[in-house]
Amino acid sequence: MKNRTDAPRDRGWLVGITFFILGLGTLLPWNFFMTASMYFNRRLNKEEWSNGTVVAQKEYYFNNWMTLLSQLPLLLCTLLNSFFYQRISEMVRIAGSLVFILVLFILTAILVKVPMEEHRFFSVTMATIWFINSFGAVLQGSLFGLVGLLPQRYSAVFMSGQGLAGTFAALAMLVSIASDTDFDTAALGYFITPCVGTLLTLLSYLLLPRLEFARFYLDKSRSYEVETTDELLKESGTEQNGKLNGKANGTLANGDASGEEVEVEGGSPKHNFLPLEQAEDRDRKSTVMEVFKKIWVMAFCVVFVFTVTLAVFPAITVDVKTIYPGKWESYFISVCCFLIFNVGDWIGRTVTSLFQWPPKESRLFPVLVVSRVVFVPLLMFCNVQSRSYLPVLFSHDAAFAFIMMLFSLSSGYCVCLSMSYAPQ
Repeated sequence: MKNRTDAPRDRGWLVGITFFILGLGTLLPWNFFMTASMYFNRRLNKEEWSNGTVVAQKEYYFNNWMTLLSQLPLLLCTLLNSFFYQRISEMVRIAGSLVFILVLFILTAILVKVPMEEHRFFSVTMATIWFINSFGAVLQGSLFGLVGLLPQRYSAVFMSGQGLAGTFAALAMLVSIASDTDFDTAALGYFITPCVGTLLTLLSYLLLPRLEFARFYLDKSRSYEVETTDELLKESGTEQNGKLNGKANGTLANGDASGEEVEVEGGSPKHNFLPLEQAEDRDRKSTVMEVFKKIWVMAFCVVFVFTVTLAVFPAITVDVKTIYPGKWESYFISVCCFLIFNVGDWIGRTVTSLFQWPPKESRLFPVLVVSRVVFVPLLMFCNVQSRSYLPVLFSHDAAFAFIMMLFSLSSGYCVCLSMSYAPQ
């Protein structure tokens, strides 16, 4: 097997740049839908006039449904990907997911110019969000497995790209708002942007096997798996032969894990082994459980970080209102909610490549993760005017921006640290 000292150089940091683009592409779909909540709310929650009075249309609660129908398939498909990744090739999982995401975004861009009844538009949008996040979960899990084959610094680069995806979406929304074009044309340009980004991500993945540095580690991993399998088979065969030779009473212990006996009739042993596919399924399930037992603390930390974050962002934070009416109103949510959060999340993820504290063995890290729950009441006590049953303790825009900055920094830092510690 090749030694690590035989590894070629990553010329021009091309593999690092490729994984940065792949990280960017994995979270572009979710971030573009989330940042475009103003577009969807404006198209869904229209007002009707009757005899000079406003008759409100049905409230669709788009932000709440978007959060639910994006995270539920993300959880389900991530779990399914963990069990079935060996049955579907890496190329199909990654390239196939990117192609489906690209098609769904093209559909979303087309619908900008297609008149549609609000209820039908809501149903189509929710279905699109469900399937985009389903494919996104498979894509993200597969790419995490791929980048895990390379040196650890590439995982940090990959997650840094993920953090920048939200910033990219927030800046695209600001450009869309600032443009002088009409609302539909600006929205069309906004949704074409992730189509280009997804296509670039697909091309970057297809380029990866052509890079010598990446090919070295991928081939090295496969050769390691083959050699390890051969060694295990040899050990298993040696153990079975020892047991067969060590028994003289005609009743021998079976060499497989089933615990069944091998009877010798007429000098020929009659084996009762499990079929190969069943044995592989059994070993795969036991391996997944063994891995989970070792990483359950970090797995809990990742889940809890996202639970706290998604409890208020964006469903609650997009309802915060500015105290300064005028043109700033149209930019307030894009800047103080989405841009600040995504920049802070990206900085938090990037900082972990410079230092990592607390250490993975420390009990302080799970405590730090759980303490983030304090941000839920802090953000709900901001100027959220749609929830009149709560008092407003932090009405100023600067207070909301400061809380969002701490909220996002801690989110990016804790989730990236958890994802870095788990493979170790």
